[in-house]
Amino acid sequence: MSPEFKIKPFKALSGQEVYDVLKLREEVFIVEQICIYQDIDGKDQKALHVLAYHNNELAAYCRLFDAGYYFDQASIGRVIVASKFRENKWGHDLMREAIKGVQDHFGKSQITISAQLYLKKFYESHGFVATSETYLEDDIPHIQMKRG
Repeated sequence: MSPEFKIKPFKALSGQEVYDVLKLREEVFIVEQICIYQDIDGKDQKALHVLAYHNNELAAYCRLFDAGYYFDQASIGRVIVASKFRENKWGHDLMREAIKGVQDHFGKSQITISAQLYLKKFYESHGFVATSETYLEDDIPHIQMKRG
């Protein structure tokens, strides 16, 4: 059973949803990946937030930006699946929802992402193509990828 997906602007998020998002991002990006960085970057207010809940627990999340805000094209970022739900392969569901969200809300088909290098094949399976050499972002190897 797939999680229930919602796409909301920042202002429409409840206090509990904001807490759930920040908690999940901290658990994975900072603690699990052992990476000290400024996750609260002042960009959440400009993003659309894709939340995937399963039994009232945030299972997966990402944020969407229109063209010109983060990259020249629309973008998807902070793509995350809680560790206990990864075996369900909900990252693929999340990416399908995110791509559809960019198309539905921004009317864009071109999408740029800054992907962690180890997830290159995952993003390629969703139509993304590498467009840069590897670079370090917060001491983690990344690669820029584009779709459309």
